[in-house]
Amino acid sequence: MERFEPGMFVWSRAGHDNGQLYVILRVEGEYLFLTDGRLKPIEKPKKKKKKHVQVVRQIVPELQNMSEIIIKNEDIRRIIRRFANV
Repeated sequence: MERFEPGMFVWSRAGHDNGQLYVILRVEGEYLFLTDGRLKPIEKPKKKKKKHVQVVRQIVPELQNMSEIIIKNEDIRRIIRRFANV
């Protein structure tokens, strides 16, 4: 069983967004609420089942305390872009 926490990167593995990289905003039961800061902004996150994603790595350092900091869509886009170029 994989652990899902806010601030982790996940790849979509099912649906029309297969192969899309997201950041977990929150976890509710078997669902994750995901954002990419562009098509799925923080204000309207994508709801996806846990079994349809693959965790990439542990929590992004900038997003460790997501509940305590204010995150903008620009920040999410920058973090995803930086990870994708590594």
